[in-house]
Amino acid sequence: MNTIQIIFRFLLTAICLLGTVFEMNGQLFKKLGKAAERAAERTVERRVEQETSEKTDQALDSIFEPGAKGENERREPIPNGGSTGDAQIGGPDSGWGTNSGRDSETADTPDASSTGDPKSIAVYSKFDFVPGDNPIFTDDFTKDFIGDFPSKWNSNASGELVTIEGYPEKWLKILPGPNTTYIPDVTDLPEEFTLEFDVVATGLDNQTSSQSYLGLMVGDNNTFDKPKNCGMIEYPFCQYIGRGIIVENNFAGKRVMRNELKTDIRNIINEKHHISIAVNKQRFRFWINENKYVDVPRLLPENMKMQGIKFTLRDINTEKEAVFIGNIKIAEGGVDLRRKLLADGKISTNGILFDSGSANIQPQSMGIIRQIFQVLQQESTINLKIVGHTDADGDESTNLQLSKQRAEAVKNALVNVYNVPPDKLTTEGKGESEPVGDNQTNEGKSRNRRVEFIKL
Repeated sequence: MNTIQIIFRFLLTAICLLGTVFEMNGQLFKKLGKAAERAAERTVERRVEQETSEKTDQALDSIFEPGAKGENERREPIPNGGSTGDAQIGGPDSGWGTNSGRDSETADTPDASSTGDPKSIAVYSKFDFVPGDNPIFTDDFTKDFIGDFPSKWNSNASGELVTIEGYPEKWLKILPGPNTTYIPDVTDLPEEFTLEFDVVATGLDNQTSSQSYLGLMVGDNNTFDKPKNCGMIEYPFCQYIGRGIIVENNFAGKRVMRNELKTDIRNIINEKHHISIAVNKQRFRFWINENKYVDVPRLLPENMKMQGIKFTLRDINTEKEAVFIGNIKIAEGGVDLRRKLLADGKISTNGILFDSGSANIQPQSMGIIRQIFQVLQQESTINLKIVGHTDADGDESTNLQLSKQRAEAVKNALVNVYNVPPDKLTTEGKGESEPVGDNQTNEGKSRNRRVEFIKL
């Protein structure tokens, strides 16, 4: 075979091999293309499914959690009838309707710096607690040192004042025990009084005992002996199940009532919360934040003078859990201000609380503002002047300006939460110029920080 034939056969064989390779590569490329196409389809399907799920969640959030912006901002439902969203202006209580159509987040809403956070105070728009207007004991521990036991308290156990990260105040850390008691220095309680304080609990989890309770007792002594006549509320810190609130009393040394009111407050007590108690002779009412949980008409004995208030704590694991109380206020009163305003044409109250040095209304003050609204709703011809007063701490001109801002903040709350027509209200600030209490004492300062409502 000559050289030309050999070269020809080699080229022919190479061409055949190349053809086979191209065919195999074509099949391979075709298979790879189909695999890539299927992968792309799966990716698209997953993306569509994800986006659909997100849109569905957003739609459900808009129904069940109004105002939620995303997963990190979703709020847990508040039990016992509490609202998960912001109460809307012009609700069922409104006597003037929703004349402007505005809600708590529109541009017409005043800035939070002058009225308090509108969303926070709107949640309290149906809050019916009215604090007493004559302070008989107040303690924010400002005159006591961190690490000490507070000077205006007594206890048969230990305890100390501490600071908590995220909260600027001083707090009394209380310890658990079967007979451990903490007693504020107040005796000879009036027939009608209110008690308020804040609580922070830390370290709570699914291992927190089902028997962990903070107790509040009103009794016929202020010693460490168990009163023969008393009423008591205990509320739970347990997290793995929803424990109820315990109501108990004793008359003449015998238990008359003990009941557990079924509720679920786990979400609430995990955050800083405000406790309000109103005693009106035998009647005993108890609120956590804006919700009323207990209203017993005859928890306390009839015609029996109550002499003291006691705090108790049980079954808290002190190695990881802690309970702190602060901002305690006991005041005589808590009566219906509506009748007094209509009868006397004027009321003065220090129950409308503001953040220190500002005009931000603390939301638990809305019970009084709600009663003022109800007067205006019932008596449509009444116009009111709102007058702000401060204590004497700080600069006189600053206090005058602050009192004006606080009066204006109360007006704005009536206008924006309850839709009271603004032309029915005027405001004035008098600063520290008209004290009614001693500015050298906490109780006197508390009396001086007040708001007047005057019928015009």
